[in-house]
Amino acid sequence: MIDDTHDRSLKCWVASANGHDQFPIQNLPVGIFAPGDGRRRGGIAIGDSILDVGGLLAGGLLTGDAAVAASAASGDTLNPFLDLGGRLRVALRRRICELLCDARAEVHLQRLLHAAKDCALHLPAEIGDYTDFYAGIHHARAVGALFRPGAPLLPNYKYVPIAYHGRASSIRVSGATVRRPRGQVNTSDPASPVYEPTKRLDFELEMGIWVGPGSELGVPVPIGQAHEHIAGYCLLNDWSARDIQAWEYQPLGPFLAKNFMTTISPWIVTPEALDPFRMQQPPRPAGDPRPLPHLWDEADQARGAIDLDLEVSLRTEAMRRSGSAPERITAANAQHLYWTAAQMLSHHTSGGCDLRAGDLLGTGTISDAGDGRGSLLELSKGGADPLQLSNGERRTFLLDGDEIVVKARAHRPGSASIGFGECRGTVVAS
Repeated sequence: MIDDTHDRSLKCWVASANGHDQFPIQNLPVGIFAPGDGRRRGGIAIGDSILDVGGLLAGGLLTGDAAVAASAASGDTLNPFLDLGGRLRVALRRRICELLCDARAEVHLQRLLHAAKDCALHLPAEIGDYTDFYAGIHHARAVGALFRPGAPLLPNYKYVPIAYHGRASSIRVSGATVRRPRGQVNTSDPASPVYEPTKRLDFELEMGIWVGPGSELGVPVPIGQAHEHIAGYCLLNDWSARDIQAWEYQPLGPFLAKNFMTTISPWIVTPEALDPFRMQQPPRPAGDPRPLPHLWDEADQARGAIDLDLEVSLRTEAMRRSGSAPERITAANAQHLYWTAAQMLSHHTSGGCDLRAGDLLGTGTISDAGDGRGSLLELSKGGADPLQLSNGERRTFLLDGDEIVVKARAHRPGSASIGFGECRGTVVAS
């Protein structure tokens, strides 16, 4: 629900927060950071600074529900905070917003602010399980057309949110290098695959969905309650080795082609921060089936989509040597997802699977019907049409030294725009 914490006219005594394109006072994402002493702790991004949540609590500046939430968010992992639910999250958000807008609080809070540039950022939670969905229909259709021109979407796609279980152990926070994976790759003779570094390394433009309060084994989460189990969002790049994937994925789906690395942005943007950017789930095209009753909720259809612009930039080794900035190569909007976050989460539990606080769901690659393509597989048409860069370089897939940067921005008239920070990774040789 939109409240006074979303007021675009709010002014913060942290000067860098006013007009900040990522972390103004209206955002207040949570994460785990370590200042100069190296100790990991919970923090909130505000402008170019990070506010120490535990310090707020120790200073006696929080009471009631806000103090309970701060206690859960002040350790070296945010799992206890994610498990709290919306009421306590909102209490902490409101109190911190109040303090950061009150000039009288500056003398008490200034010592709890750390320059973000001087801090290390870490995974915000211990991720028990990671599931990657395939909810971007334009990506699914474009990729399907490369391999099944006559039937790019399989019959189940419009009935069920397709997903596979990924590998939580290889999820890393923005900035970690990506070692080119090795795997079996098909040759001209299917009976003689070879084991080698992938030649078709790709990125995937996705959002991550952080699970909040868990669910009970054997008890599905009703679609109308699914939003209560979502604690926040991040950016996600599910790096993919397309040649390894092509050889291994039948009949059981991705394995080594996906589990070598997934990169996420370090800040958890709460559902409350995204409330001004909620929108109606785009109506399904005429002739598409209505979701089955356990995946249909009128309120979710009315506000279950998010109007969020995402973009991907590429910086090659040659660009780095010349001092050039990353070049934007594609952009898309999260509203193009075919399934809502609530539908994904509810479906995940519909067979009885339980979820736990800190589990992570990926949306699947986000593309649109136009030029917005969420992977090089689409941008280069499977390698047949290389991507032309402004410095004269071309790419079908990623080379060693290539750096991928994912960013996002939510903006609407009447609301302060907010961002997610960066989801960045650089490819190194195997």
